[in-house]
Formats: sequence, C-alpha cells, structure tokens
Amino acid sequence: MIRLDHTHVLSTFHQYKAGAPRRVKKGLVNTMCTALEIHAQLEEEIFYPAVRAVTQNELIAKSLEEHQEMRRLIGLLRQMEPEARDYDETVANLMRDVMHHVADEETLVIPEAERLLADELGELGMRMTKRRLQLVGPRSGEIALDMGRAASGNVLALTALGIGAVGLLMAQRTGHRGMPARDKRGKAA
Repeated sequence: MIRLDHTHVLSTFHQYKAGAPRRVKKGLVNTMCTALEIHAQLEEEIFYPAVRAVTQNELIAKSLEEHQEMRRLIGLLRQMEPEARDYDETVANLMRDVMHHVADEETLVIPEAERLLADELGELGMRMTKRRLQLVGPRSGEIALDMGRAASGNVLALTALGIGAVGLLMAQRTGHRGMPARDKRGKAA
C-alpha cells in the first residue's frame, strides 16, 4: 500500500507542467497534497509504530522530520495561487523532498519492515485501508473536484471521475466497502 501511494503521488507530479492552465496546476497540486497528507497520517498512526515496535530504525525519526517539512510546503502551496512567482518552485521543492523520502523508505525502511513484520503485514494493510477510508470519506468531494480540475478536459477521465465520486459517496453514506463482511476466519458472514 505504501508503495502504491508513492507511485500515485509521483505519477501525479509527472503530469505537472509549469505552463499548464491554472485550473490543471491547482488540481494536480491539490491532488498531490491531499494524497501526501493522508499517506503521512497513515504512516505515522499505523506503519511507523509497528516498525518501531520491532526495531530501532533511525530512519523513522528522519521520516517524521521529512513529513513535517512536506506539511510546511503543502501549507505554503495551499495558500498560494498557481500564478504566484514561487508556485512552480515550491511544487518542485515538495517533490524533491518526496522523492528523497520515497527512496529512503523503499530501499531501507520497507524492506526491513517486510522482513521483521512478515506475519503482520496483512493486518497492517487492512488497518491502513480502513483508516484511509475514514480519512478520505469527509474529503471525497474535495478529492473529486481536484481530480476533475487535473483531468484537463479529458472526457474519459471526467466520466471515470464522476463514477468514482458517486461510488465514494455511496460507500460513505452506506458504510459499504465493496466486499462482503467476513468472520474471524475470513469466511463470508
């Protein structure tokens, strides 16, 4: 799940162009910022404590510091308009920090977690997924709007966005997560 988050943010960043229309730039940046905020919260609440419980990996403290710097840059971007002189540079600085963070995490932290927490990874993934749904739910409208802005007029993307937004809203209202309830042994209830 962590690697998928990294891929999502980096692929969104690669769509960012300094000369893009204001609406597209704002949508892409907001999409990246929201994804990073949710990702950091998941790591801090669930993943990092699990890693710390089995090892004294000094990279966790470094990762937490990097999260704070990312939050600072996200705060700046959320206050700026795409036309601002420093907007593109601030986006580039955020993504430079993200790429450095991703490199450390994917080459050092995650492999160690996979080795030391092999038996708990499935449970950690389920907890992170459940928490992600809780964090995304209240922001689903904002996420849908930002994705629509970032789509740059692509009709197919807008259609998929609309379908996804309706699905998110329905899941939020009904509490349905798209899978049947399961008992402790994993059998359908």
